[in-house]
Amino acid sequence: QVQLVESGGGLVQAGGSLRLSCAATRSVVSFNTMGWYRQAPGKQRELVAVITRGGSTNDAASVKGRFTISRDYAKNTVYLQMNSLKPEDTAVYYCNGELLGRGYWGQGTQVTVSS
Repeated sequence: QVQLVESGGGLVQAGGSLRLSCAATRSVVSFNTMGWYRQAPGKQRELVAVITRGGSTNDAASVKGRFTISRDYAKNTVYLQMNSLKPEDTAVYYCNGELLGRGYWGQGTQVTVSS
């Protein structure tokens, strides 16, 4: 059974940093893509960053230059390093993995950025 478990969220002041982790129950390179999404109150879920099996990455324009997605094969974990956080980054962050045409989601982790 595929499971994704996020951790690392919390409360941080504007300008601060957080690193989110997404631990998978199988190798992260078995997924076609793995990514981070976020959903703020009253808004639709949006893509933040994605990494492909081959290692290519893509970031949303709103986080480019501030957030970095990476992975650790040995730990079966994908990370989202978030720097220079802004209040508008406040949201629940979800890990996603696409495997054999099916999407898998974690339970989400709250990130709150105070001004």
